[in-house]
Order: sequence, then structure tokens, then C-alpha cells
Amino acid sequence: MKTHKALSKRFKVSKTGKLIKKTAGQDHFNSRECGNTGRNKRRDQELNNKKLVNNIKALIK
Repeated sequence: MKTHKALSKRFKVSKTGKLIKKTAGQDHFNSRECGNTGRNKRRDQELNNKKLVNNIKALIK
């Protein structure tokens, strides 16, 4: 199976096997948001849905 390039650019598999993605909504219009929201958007998010995680991992490899 070929690697799905769009998914491989959006998701990363961590060393322990967790699936990491960048938080959405960081591109522009960030100055209007409060500081807590801006700081939270800088963090990456971990996906928890097992079925979704397994499907994405299969397409990335």
C-alpha cells in the first residue's frame, strides 16, 4: 500500500506509537484571542480514537 502523502504531512507517530497532530486554527486572527487560547494552540494534540488511529497509521506507513 502506498503512503498517503496528505496524511503523512498532517500526522506524526511518536516514539511510543501515539498519533500527534497540530492544533487547528493557528494560521491567522490570533491576536483577538486571549492568552490562554493562544498558548493552548501552540501545543500539539494526541488522537485517542483507536479505530481512527489505526486507520491513519496504516495509511502513513
